[in-house]
This record gives sequence, C-alpha cells and structure tokens, in this order.
Amino acid sequence: MANFFKPQKKNSISNKHFVVDIEKYDYQGAGIGFDGKKPIFVEGALVGEKVLVAPIEVKAKFTRAKIIKVQNSSPSRQVPFCAHFAKCGGCSLQHMPYQTQLEVKQQAFKKLMSKLAPVVGLSEVIQGSEQGYRRRSRVSLRWNAKSQQLEFGFRQGKSNQIVDIIQCPVMATELQGLLEPLKKVLQSLSQPRILGHVELVAADNAQVVLLRSSDQLKPSDQILMQEFAQQNGVSLYLHQGETLPQLIHGSAPCCNEVGVELAFLPTDFIQVNRLVNQQMVSQAMAWLALDKQDRVLDLFSGIGNFTFPMSQSAIQVIGIEGVQDMVERASQNATALQVNNAQFFQADLANLDGTEAWSLQGFDKILLDPARAGAAGIVDKLGQFKASHIVYVSCNPSTLARDSESLLKQGYRITKMRVLDMFPQTGHLESMVLFEK
Repeated sequence: MANFFKPQKKNSISNKHFVVDIEKYDYQGAGIGFDGKKPIFVEGALVGEKVLVAPIEVKAKFTRAKIIKVQNSSPSRQVPFCAHFAKCGGCSLQHMPYQTQLEVKQQAFKKLMSKLAPVVGLSEVIQGSEQGYRRRSRVSLRWNAKSQQLEFGFRQGKSNQIVDIIQCPVMATELQGLLEPLKKVLQSLSQPRILGHVELVAADNAQVVLLRSSDQLKPSDQILMQEFAQQNGVSLYLHQGETLPQLIHGSAPCCNEVGVELAFLPTDFIQVNRLVNQQMVSQAMAWLALDKQDRVLDLFSGIGNFTFPMSQSAIQVIGIEGVQDMVERASQNATALQVNNAQFFQADLANLDGTEAWSLQGFDKILLDPARAGAAGIVDKLGQFKASHIVYVSCNPSTLARDSESLLKQGYRITKMRVLDMFPQTGHLESMVLFEK
C-alpha cells in the first residue's frame, strides 16, 4: 500500500515569543489564554492581563508558557511579599490577592464536582492566616563541589536546583528565626557532603530541628549541633544513616489542637496548617453527627488526628493506617491518654482481602483522609460496611472526583462540600465532602 505524504498543519505558536490575553484561571491559579480554541496556560498571569510569553511545553491540545513581560498589568496584581518568589517553587500565587485565590479555588472545585453534585452548594472556605501558617517545613541541603559551598534552601519551581533562602514568610515565625543560625552551624560542619535535609517543626511545646545525614556525624560535629540546640532552645534530632531518629537535646514534640495532646516524631505526618486543621476536624465531627452508639472507621488515620476527637463522641473508633510507625505512635498515644475505645491497625488499604478482623463488623460512620493518590481499592468496598455517613477529606481534587463516582454507584449521595485553604499562596486545592446513604 502506497504511503502519501500529508503536510502537517502549522501550529500558529512557535518557539518565539508571542502575546496572549488572559481570560480565566485553571484550578491551580495559572492564567489561561487561547490561540483559537487551544488553551495557553501561563503561571503567574492574572485575568485581564496581556502578557508576552515564551512556550515551555507545546502539546496537541494545550501549550504551557512562561511570562517574558506583562504588557498590560491587572490593577489587582500585587507585589509578592517574599524576596524568593521569582525562583522558589513553594508559593506561586503571591501576585494574586488572597480573596481572589479563595474565589479561584471555590470556582475550580465547584466546576469539578458539578456533574457529581449539581445541586449541592459550597460552604465558605475554611481558612486561617495568609502568612506564617506553616508549622513544619523541609529545608534541602546539598554540597556544591564547584563553589565549595553548602546549599541551604528550597527547591526551585519545576527543578532540582536549590534556591538559597534568607527568609520564608509563610513559615511559622518561631521557625523563621532559626534559619540564619541553622545555616551558619551547618556550614561549619566538617562533612557537608553527607548532609541531606533539615525538618523544622513548630510543636506546641518546642521548636524542633531534625538533621538528616547519609552517615554518622563526627563527634565534633555532633557537639556543634548540640551547642546550636542549647543556644536556640530547640529540640534536636539526628537521623543518621540507617539508624532511627535520635533525640539529642530537648523534649519530644506534641500537638494539642484537637482536644487531646498527641505525641509525635518530626518524621511523622501532621497537618501543616494548625488553624485550618482545627476547623477541619470540627467540621468533620459536625457532619458525621456522632452519637455514643456509633462505631466509626477512620481510614488513613495517621497518629490519630481525627480518631481521638471522634473517640470522645462514639462508642468505638477503629483507625487504619498503612505506615506501621504511625500505628505504633497512635497506639502509644491511646495508652498515654487512657483512651480505651480507640484501636489502631496497620493495613495496605489498596489491597484488602476482606478477611481482616477489624473489617468483619459494620460501621455506622466512616472518615477517610487519604494521600494524593486517593483511596483506590478501599473506596470500592466502603458500601459493605453500611455506614450512614462518610466524610472524605481530600488533598487532590482529581482522585476525589474519581473516588466519589465509586461511592455514588454504591448508593451514596453528596450532601455537603467545603474547600479548605490548607496552603495559602499556593495552588494546592484541599476539600472535604459528606456522603450520606
């Protein structure tokens, strides 16, 4: 069979700079313009602006471009409050008024869920502070052999490069004050090549620094780190090589925003935004409408962020978590708090076979708070527990929509929805949804 040459249609956008008018936003706050019907995604652009851009990714159905120059600026555009905004990959929406950020997230979530819950309205966004909200942060470390300097900072947007930082306005104030002395002591250590990263955590009872290294620090370097901890009044953990994190100085951290004091390690997951977490837990409790006869299933339970508050209003709560260390921490907290009606089990929630002892009884209410991958596997089996209420807390709208379809097929309907601004100044969209049988 003969093959005839067919000339390809020319794409009107080349690698050269071109101008685009921004008409709307995507769900992460990037501006969208059009070349005919083809969308052009431009991070950092505001609706109403005319921007000169250069393409960075050209596909058949869309193009991503970066701003070269804002030719006609929106009156809403504001000066970013962080000196590192242009390079750091952390906060991409500082150019956008905060109220606009909230509106963008509301509209994006409403559009995403419109086919699944066309008549369900959105409550106002759960929000906290616009700045200073991060109570935990990871600072990357890397020895630069060329410059003979230890790099100390955050990853550049869409890159492995480290942006050297001197401040981070979204970090809790008490942690910001540690950046300069921490950088100074790390640069004085004798083995910079083995340093990996630093975890900073603002616990209720202490500021915590965990230093991760690929091998054991020399005794002289350990002494320097201890002196840093003493001088700055922080709890210091060293996580060296294959060993477990070791508390070198200070007290083990705890948090107490959900009505009980929970001990945790700096390697454990806790919600970054304390104020939003408090409101999120309270909202989940109200939606579940717990009473003293309810058996509750808490999936992806972590150290018990939801489990312990729910145990105060239910006859029994079962927490299921995939990470064994978190299960042990939660169980230790239950013992310390003398909570007898909360139990924790480890399980791979994507691959249950239905024979697990905890799964053989029904549950009246269910809460799940999965990671970005969602609840694939377990969500298809939730109907067998015959719960009247299910609250799904999500950090990824795409997997929430996918999992919601499964619950609708199992006989549930969406009755309430709410957006959570867990990460102000970023495009992260978090939410919670109530399903009722």
